[in-house]
Amino acid sequence: MPLLSRSSVGRAEELRSDVDALVSGWGEAHVLEVDPRGRVRVDGTRLLLRDATEFGREPIRGAVFLGIREGRHVWAMRASELVGELADLRLLGSELGDEDAGLVTGAVAILNWHDSARFSAYDGAPSEPSVSGWSRISTSTGHEEFPRTDPAVICLVHDGGDRVLLARQPSWPRRRFSILAGFVEAGESLETCVMREIKEEVGLDVEDVRYLGSQPWPFPRSVMIGYAAVGDPEAPLVFADGEIAEAHWFTRDEVRAALEAGDWTSTADARLLLPGSISIARGILESWSAAG
Repeated sequence: MPLLSRSSVGRAEELRSDVDALVSGWGEAHVLEVDPRGRVRVDGTRLLLRDATEFGREPIRGAVFLGIREGRHVWAMRASELVGELADLRLLGSELGDEDAGLVTGAVAILNWHDSARFSAYDGAPSEPSVSGWSRISTSTGHEEFPRTDPAVICLVHDGGDRVLLARQPSWPRRRFSILAGFVEAGESLETCVMREIKEEVGLDVEDVRYLGSQPWPFPRSVMIGYAAVGDPEAPLVFADGEIAEAHWFTRDEVRAALEAGDWTSTADARLLLPGSISIARGILESWSAAG
């Protein structure tokens, strides 16, 4: 399972509109603070939460109810500044336990949405949080809007044998490669998006598009939907839209060696460096590598 898909925290959706239950639970609740950079307070690999009563006697404006962990309500809130040992999901996500990883992933995603949704997309008026942070209401018309998640596909293109296509974006340092990805457009199916994005980015037609799995990606508020597809390694690659600087077909042995060398942060003198374990891309490549 992709690392950021792990979560054993019950979301308790039925309590989001139950004001009495939320007020009652606040006395024993915990609060997860997230700074503007998506960082949280940690002690090594353990997430640090604060007692809710430190903020007042009842739920405060701007806090979001995340659910219930170990019998206690857990809320998230934006903190302008945090002190102590700080880490974000990219740095610590692979080290967190299932409960902590689920809490941070959900908190970062929902707080990012609130930051960008302060005005109603329907009428332009300021909006206010409602349903314990799981919607926003226009102060002008009362129109209700819900958290937005942007779907993106990510696809391992292989030749049906022992070769896989990996690409590098122009902003990435040389030797850093990954599988291809792109956002789903309006009115488009996920499978159609896979074929369109690969055609646009590298000029390659693919077939046999198969679903692999998904992972939330709160940077700022996406969900990555993983696929595999088959392409012809003899077909020319064309980088027409400027999103890809280079792409090459790599063998399974080359991918295995790159996985053993570490990730993008590795200092190994290798032709190929791959994403870290926090990314669904690495999980897909690990599965493909092992399958052979």
